Amino acid sequence: MEDAEAVNLAADWADISQGLRKDLGHQLHSQWIKPIQVGSINKENGTLDLFLPTEFSANWVKDRFHDRLQLAWKIARSEVRRVNIQVHPGRRQLPELRLDNGRRAANDGASAIAVAAGTIGEAGFTSSVGLDPSLTFAAFVTGEANVLAKNAAERMAATEQPQFSPLYLKAATGQGKTHLLHAIGHGFLQAHPRARIFYCSAERFMVEFVQALKANQMIEFKARLRSFDLLLVDDIQFIIGKASAQEELLYTIDALLAEGKRLVFAADRAPQALDGVEPRLLSRLSMGLVADIQAADIELRKKILESKLSRFAPLSVPEDVIEFLARTITRNIRELVGGLNKLIAYAQLTGQEVSLNLAEEQLTDILSANRRRITIDEIQRTVCQFYRIDRSEMSSKRRARAVVRPRQVAMYLSKVLTPRSYPEIGRKFGGRDHSTVIHAVRLIEDLRTRDADMDGDVRSLLRQLES
Repeated sequence: MEDAEAVNLAADWADISQGLRKDLGHQLHSQWIKPIQVGSINKENGTLDLFLPTEFSANWVKDRFHDRLQLAWKIARSEVRRVNIQVHPGRRQLPELRLDNGRRAANDGASAIAVAAGTIGEAGFTSSVGLDPSLTFAAFVTGEANVLAKNAAERMAATEQPQFSPLYLKAATGQGKTHLLHAIGHGFLQAHPRARIFYCSAERFMVEFVQALKANQMIEFKARLRSFDLLLVDDIQFIIGKASAQEELLYTIDALLAEGKRLVFAADRAPQALDGVEPRLLSRLSMGLVADIQAADIELRKKILESKLSRFAPLSVPEDVIEFLARTITRNIRELVGGLNKLIAYAQLTGQEVSLNLAEEQLTDILSANRRRITIDEIQRTVCQFYRIDRSEMSSKRRARAVVRPRQVAMYLSKVLTPRSYPEIGRKFGGRDHSTVIHAVRLIEDLRTRDADMDGDVRSLLRQLES
């Protein structure tokens, strides 16, 4: 192969590989796609050789990715008519592959044991390609905000036929809808080891639809899509405005439902809010169960952070840091966990202890992006409504307990939720001295540890102010 052709093939492969990485995720891509080496193109028959280091990996990739790789190469280079996936001739072929539990996997294609996304099946098993092995039901932390969606997802994955289909998961970015999609896939495979699953984003569905259309392979595309037992489509809002793809998805939904198969869709908005969707498709999307995942409250955010801490043992993360992160990073769970990971990574690399000061120093960008500009006026108004006192009591000199305690709570919240200094807060409470504010903050902090009612009041106010 000439040098120029090798460079061009390498460039095309870099683009194709990057697209697969986005679609499949880092782990599957690193394990199966990254090891592929591009060979040469046979000019006579248009065959492109793709090499892998072992017989097992070649058979696994051939079984799971052949059609996708072949289609991608056909689009990238018109002279490629088919791809040939095989063992690299210069590599030693291993006689067997040992799995973690010590069992052997045969190398011949007919009896290869498929290992995909952490699951092991028998010959004929259709892989859970695209499923992240870490996104399981066991790893999903449940609270009031997501319990309905979690229960519905478990029903969809169970052995018995669910009472509803399709399931439509609605949630804002980073609140767990994609996690549940992957978990449904894993749970379904456990209940149905030989099941066929199709997981993709709506955008990837669009790309494959258009590619099949250009390659005059719509019959194969439709047949493959309708052969699956479980269809998982993420970010369905991106199918908006694509009439031909919407029509194909509509027919696919009807065909799968008629055969009693299961469908799950996820989006960042309710079906009724999907502008540009054909009425028939809209009715199909909403005919089953629409499960809404609400934004995680502070208690759920704390539970999620605490669930991640076992990965970092024996490194200790103080409770006040967890409280601070959960209270401050509120936009989405992905950003919250990312903040924890960044903080711990910095502490480990620099040898420092995780502390509140370190969190404030190193997570400046994340914290500033998440901080909603809550004002002291807003805090005073909310506290007065909660305790049913007049707003003027925030600045009055009255010392009655029914007035003093709400005022102290408002001072405490002002320090917790705003960047204002003690003197600035004092001025907003009738020109009080900064020492009065310090006393109020310390008092409420202490009461929260000893008085369950006070702690409950503060938590309720925090939820109201942060929502």
